[in-house]
This record gives sequence, structure tokens and C-alpha cells, in this order.
Amino acid sequence: MDMQLQGKKVLITGSTYGIGYAIAEALTKEGADVVITGRRQTTVTSAVEKLNIINPRTKPIGISADCSTTDGCQSVFDAVPEVDILINNLGIYERKPFFEIEDADWTRLFEINVMSGIRFTKFYAPKMVSQEWGRVIFISSESGLMIPPEMIHYGFSKSAQLSISRGLAMSLSGTGVTVNALLPGPTRTETTQQQRQQRADDWGIGVEQLEQEFFEKFRPTSIIKRFAEAKEVAPLAVYLCSPLSALTTGAALRVEGGIVNQIT
Repeated sequence: MDMQLQGKKVLITGSTYGIGYAIAEALTKEGADVVITGRRQTTVTSAVEKLNIINPRTKPIGISADCSTTDGCQSVFDAVPEVDILINNLGIYERKPFFEIEDADWTRLFEINVMSGIRFTKFYAPKMVSQEWGRVIFISSESGLMIPPEMIHYGFSKSAQLSISRGLAMSLSGTGVTVNALLPGPTRTETTQQQRQQRADDWGIGVEQLEQEFFEKFRPTSIIKRFAEAKEVAPLAVYLCSPLSALTTGAALRVEGGIVNQIT
């Protein structure tokens, strides 16, 4: 199926690896011109080189910036003043018991997971409205619906993204700009894989056993009973970027292996 994305300019924050990069790869294959961001120039350069190989006909751009700060956001705005599609992917998580979460922890996750997307959307969405077409996607999480007791502050930040995306979609009614949230579940990335290996080493067990216990104890409602691969999340994001998704707006679309135990 032609997703009609050739020549569309797409900005994906926090996209040098993991889900963000997998989405960048998938969009590059569809002919989109992707702008990726990351904090380290070396990883940004490496990601752009790989995208160039995937589809030499596209024009990928890499920007080294800390998009959790206003200065970092501004450096991206200066370099790329307009885009057709914005994917707010930047985010972090950490496991910490509720009574050990300091005020600074709440603020840090809110700044990175929530305020970054707000700043980028406030800058780019009005330009999309002026051209009567655009796509805004927030990469949220199933944790925004099924709040994980081991990281409540993370779940809170992901719930906030759902509120923002729904409210913004209603605000932009009739403009040609759609706004949606994508909800991945536990996903295997370079970072999460390293963290699991370290935790398994600390506990004296294998990674396979650790992953099995994770789904037994922390995500027992999962239907697939495994971690997703980032490339498995990307296709739904590609659909949301496409002109073919015109009837999908204000939605929270799940790609989380059936963890959320509800029909709607």
C-alpha cells in the first residue's frame, strides 16, 4: 500500500535509537524526509548515515540538541522552521517506589515526557494549520492507562500526553491537522536491553528468566507475553502519519500486546 508520504517532512524527537529510530526507518522507506534529534552528535550522525543507505532518494537531517530544554527546542526550531508531521517521541522512564520519588523526579519526567511535546507542538502545529494539513503524534504508553505501581510518575506523564493529544485534536477540528497518541507496551530497545541485562546480572539470573518474571509479576494481562520489537511498533505510527489516516484523530491507539484489559 502506498502511504502517500513521499516528500513529506517529518520531525521525530529523541530518535537516534529505539522506537523513535524504528519509526524514522519506516518513514524513510516510504520516501519521507526525516529529521531526527538526539543529544549526542555521534549518535545523530550515525543514525542519519543509516537512513541515507536505506533510501538514498530522501533527505534525512540530524540535529544534536537536548529537546527537554527550551534552548534545545529553539535550536531545532531555528534549523527546521516547518514540518508536515511532528512525532513527539522523546521520553524517559525509571522504576522508583512512590514514597521515594522526590519532587525533582516528578519535575524531570514532566519536563522531558510532557513539556517537550507541548513546546514542539505549539511551534509547529500553527504552521500546519496555515497549510491546511498536518499530523501530530504523541508517543505515549500503555502505562498511561495501566499505571505501573513501580513507576507512578512515569504513568502520570504518559496519562498527561493522552489528555493533551485529545484536547488538542478537538482544538484543531476542521483544520486538516490530526492529533493522535500511540501507546506502545514494553519494547525491546538498546537501552532497555542493557538495563535488563544489568538487573539480571545483579540478581544472578538469566535475562530470559527475568523477562518471564516481568510479565508474570508486572504485566500479567499481556496477551503476547513478550517484549515487542521497536520495528513492530513503527507501522502503526506510519499509518498515523499518512494522508490515509484522515478519519483518525483524537485517538489513543494501542500497540502493546494486549496489556490493557479493556475493549475500548
